[in-house]
Amino acid sequence: MKYSTLPHTDIKVSKICLGTMTWGNQNTEAEGHEQMDYALEHGVNFFDTAELYPVPVAPKYYADTERIIGNWFEKTGNREKVILASKIAGKREDTKFVRQPGFSRESIISAVEGSLERLKTDYIDLYQLHWPDRKTNFFGKRGYPYDLTDFWEDNFHQILETLRDLIREGKIRHVGLSNETPWGIMRCLEESKVHVTLPRMITVQNPYSLLNRLFEVGNSEVAHREKIGLLAYSPLGFGMLSGKYLGDRKPEHSRLALFPEFNRYSGANAVRATEKYYELAQQNDLSLTQMALAYVNSRPFLTSNIIGASTLKQLAENIGSIDVSLSDEVLAGIEAIHEEIPNPSP
Repeated sequence: MKYSTLPHTDIKVSKICLGTMTWGNQNTEAEGHEQMDYALEHGVNFFDTAELYPVPVAPKYYADTERIIGNWFEKTGNREKVILASKIAGKREDTKFVRQPGFSRESIISAVEGSLERLKTDYIDLYQLHWPDRKTNFFGKRGYPYDLTDFWEDNFHQILETLRDLIREGKIRHVGLSNETPWGIMRCLEESKVHVTLPRMITVQNPYSLLNRLFEVGNSEVAHREKIGLLAYSPLGFGMLSGKYLGDRKPEHSRLALFPEFNRYSGANAVRATEKYYELAQQNDLSLTQMALAYVNSRPFLTSNIIGASTLKQLAENIGSIDVSLSDEVLAGIEAIHEEIPNPSP
């Protein structure tokens, strides 16, 4: 395994992060425990979860993934071996069942305390805002659709004050963002620069893959200049970049077979791009999975690559991608395809 340092800390995390959002629905608790055992044995010390997992979002499954992780900590005593990240759900139509919506002080405190109880731990290493509290372009939107009816008031200072207090209490160690834009990242950083007692956002968890490189437009410069690390999610585009859905296939028990509404990465242009990436991988004796993950692993703004798997076989291949290096020829081929079909899955 290879390791990165969480920006502005001395915390070493594996460049492969174990994603957990299938546990409790697509995967059983026992399978989640097997994945954590395997990952830790193979050098993965960074786990990412959220109060909203598993997905799809549903009240009957709310926070079951955190409970599964907490039970594993209790069973194995491995809490101190893991750098643990979790997230608070923001305000959205399908999350109205989660506490008081939004990032009020009461909501954040309630969310953290609930996660700590379910995770059976005294602290969370990295606590993230799952998506912005305001209306902006996240979850599949390319452009920013300004809404004249959006009466959101800037609340970054209040959010950071609450997170600061939770850090002082020892309940969380560091804070990060998710599904955030360059403007949102810089507003947070501005607050912590002007008000030095406020915590600094150290990471942003955004989508990044061969099918979605929008992070490179704006956010990558922020990452470099402000030293905020990308935690890349969906590096295989909900499994599309494994190649298993090519030829109109939908393998039994796969995500798209179970949840066809997860079509963010399966549009016509995404399929066309995936076919080209598959051919490139085959020409260079690589699996598409290996090539897709190795590309994400190689990006200079990456802190960790969040992989998700529903089987141990998938998990082994995903973790093994850390040892794959892409040749200049392969990298040039990737860029050629990207130029032809850029970002088909925002």
